[in-house]
Amino acid sequence: MVSSVTDLFMLREGKVRIIGGKWRSRVILFPSDKFLRPTPDRVRETVFNWLGQDLTGLHCLDLFAGSGAMGFEAASRGATQVVIVESNKNILRGLQASQKKLDATQVELVAMNALAFIAADRRQYDVIFLDPPFQSDLMPQLLRHLPSRMTDAGLVYMESDNKVDLDEQWLVWRSGRAGKVYYQLLKLNKNG
Repeated sequence: MVSSVTDLFMLREGKVRIIGGKWRSRVILFPSDKFLRPTPDRVRETVFNWLGQDLTGLHCLDLFAGSGAMGFEAASRGATQVVIVESNKNILRGLQASQKKLDATQVELVAMNALAFIAADRRQYDVIFLDPPFQSDLMPQLLRHLPSRMTDAGLVYMESDNKVDLDEQWLVWRSGRAGKVYYQLLKLNKNG
């Protein structure tokens, strides 16, 4: 028996648990969408081990946010600012509910197409989470825009359904695979 409206929402919607930081074990909800696939817990744990558990003072960008798992995880671990970009209005409502539930004042939600955002935004970020829908072919186009949006020591987390051919400006610092998900942490090749 469903005991509350929240329980009913959780039955109809997806949920993901934040795995570290001040919101550890808190659950965020997201609407059901056939193209939305939150980064699995095991992958998020690996990525945040690579980044270091404490992101205090860092500025992060979560493009194609979906559930917001990566962005809220970064905020939970101390990031000073996390910009979360999502163009789907239904998914954005879920992100707004999570932001309110967590009182995530360091999270800025942007309702915009990711390509339009990266072309218009002039800020630089320490970590950029890049996880476009697998069926899209946006990765090469996005990667061309990112260097000018990164700090000198900036990193890009990239998730895809297959290995992405990278040009000489990128170095793969760390990489892994979980099922059908390939994930990599990239940095700029200062010699390239």
